[in-house]
Amino acid sequence: MKDYDATTYGDRIAPVYDDLYDSLFDVDGTVNLLAELAAGRGALELAIGTGRIAIPLKRAGVDVKGIDASEAMVAKLHAKPGGDDIEVAMGDFADVELEGTFGLVFIVFNSLFALTSQQDQIRCFASVADHLADDGVFLIEAFVPDATCFERHQTSGVDSVSVDEVIMEASRHDPVRQRVDSQHIVMRAGKPVELYPVSIRYAYPSELDLMARLAGLRLRDRWGGWRREPFTSESKLHVSVYTPS
Repeated sequence: MKDYDATTYGDRIAPVYDDLYDSLFDVDGTVNLLAELAAGRGALELAIGTGRIAIPLKRAGVDVKGIDASEAMVAKLHAKPGGDDIEVAMGDFADVELEGTFGLVFIVFNSLFALTSQQDQIRCFASVADHLADDGVFLIEAFVPDATCFERHQTSGVDSVSVDEVIMEASRHDPVRQRVDSQHIVMRAGKPVELYPVSIRYAYPSELDLMARLAGLRLRDRWGGWRREPFTSESKLHVSVYTPS
């Protein structure tokens, strides 16, 4: 999308992000697994956003830091109770600019795909590997791509309908570049239409495994959800854990 950059999605959607997405997540399952993997060590969240996971993870006793490109998203994090206690570095999370190493680095809710080229995603894996402790883990949550949901390289749908509100999504798919450009469209009675653009570059689990190998990491575990559900051909998402080779 023309004029779209690393800050566009977060800066545009920050005011409504929690309202739109909070109900979709298994926060307890996510926090419990991350706390277990951190094992008392420091953790780094890439694309920390509004702190949906980082804040409860810190309450669970994990020392969490973060990286994000959107000042608007981080402002929402810091405005929440406990959010001010979380250190956030501003910038492109493909390049980790924090000192030291971490026992856990993680990125959730498809945010790795916000890096819109394969090279940027490879760079992210390499940067993470440089900041992992020798026995550290890198966790990724992402959807399993399904090109069959597109017809003539496009799709649209209605997410929700109520008396005074309709939320829709419209997307264009480029299968060569593995890119999807979308608009989340919110229409409310008596208010202007709101548009929240997002552009992603998806990758299949096998491609992520190869990126990990290039960075000196190996796949240790892959589940179909945050409660260690089996990963099968029917899985819509994966939670993958990588460790140094």
